[in-house]
Amino acid sequence: MTLPKLRGRRARTRDRLVTHALDLFEDNGFEQTTVGQIAARAGVSEMTFFRYFPSKEMVVLDDPYDPVIVDAVARQPATLPPLIRAVRGLRAALTQLDDLDDQTARRRIRIAANSPALRGGMTRINAATETAIADRLIADGTASLPARVAAAVVLAALTCALLDWATSEQGGDLTLAVTTALDTIEAGRHD
Repeated sequence: MTLPKLRGRRARTRDRLVTHALDLFEDNGFEQTTVGQIAARAGVSEMTFFRYFPSKEMVVLDDPYDPVIVDAVARQPATLPPLIRAVRGLRAALTQLDDLDDQTARRRIRIAANSPALRGGMTRINAATETAIADRLIADGTASLPARVAAAVVLAALTCALLDWATSEQGGDLTLAVTTALDTIEAGRHD
């Protein structure tokens, strides 16, 4: 299952906005770039920009993957310990996401890693993902604290993998980075 994609003209406009925004963020810095500059470079109005993104922050931090991750966690057997359910759910979600290893994702994460404002935004986005995973585990009968710890551990590992992948000079494969992070969690657990 992949996420729905915009089609036709809307998709081209959104892609143009993202490309020009990322170019400007890399050239001038996130904080120094205005929505007006992005819109002008993309050949659209500021109002058009806001039809696609509620803020310039969301050009970088847009995270449509939560439903896929939460659904994958929900499909894991409820008899598994919560940490293993969360790890295996994230592994399963990785197989469903077809655009993980693209350069746009790498650019977004690299820009976020280098901007204090965006690092704070990443924390907020991750908190929402963490809550969604924990809520799913709790809904399936896991006690609150173990569910929240499992979700926090998995999100911390995912964030480390994303930042390492995006800022590494060698590049590398995102799926391998995330798999390595999840393998580290599973290797460190005690039954």
